[in-house]
Amino acid sequence: MEIKMSLQEHNDRKAKSYKMLLWFGMASMFMMFAGLTSAYVVSTSRPDWLNDFVLPNAFIISTVVILLSSGTFHMAKKAMQKGDRSKTTTLLLATLALGISFVVAQFYGFSQVIAEGYYFTGAESTITTSFLYIVTVVHLAHLFAGIIVLLVVIYNHFKQKYNAAQTLGIELGAMFWHFLDILWLYLFLFFYFY
Repeated sequence: MEIKMSLQEHNDRKAKSYKMLLWFGMASMFMMFAGLTSAYVVSTSRPDWLNDFVLPNAFIISTVVILLSSGTFHMAKKAMQKGDRSKTTTLLLATLALGISFVVAQFYGFSQVIAEGYYFTGAESTITTSFLYIVTVVHLAHLFAGIIVLLVVIYNHFKQKYNAAQTLGIELGAMFWHFLDILWLYLFLFFYFY
């Protein structure tokens, strides 16, 4: 006996499957960062560990920027669900600008660390700054993927693939972006207070 489902039921199942896959992907990414921060904790017992290292201000600024970007992405999703295309456009472009600003602030933070005489690689590097560099660069690689996702969402938005009843692409993009924000907040608080 063949069971037929409505278009709405089909779309709901598809959305649920995509969201579940994304949750699995995000969980695996978080486990990788948990492993890196665990290795950081173990390494603090080394005699060459820098106990007086302080994160530069650029990382505080980048944290504020990425949290703001999460807010604009959320508001863009809400605006699309209300059918406000103009507001969605503005908020998606604001999210992109904030995402790029985050990357710029991260690289400025690296330059501040080097200006203080700490190096990430080479003979003059320390295990403390090398850990900071590896974890931050790995996060930046994930953020690069997030920016590509955001560009795809913006492209699809301009192609009018979303409307008040069809927002799955924006929802998935926003979920991944929020994950990246939460991940960075976790890393920042870890480096700041540990």
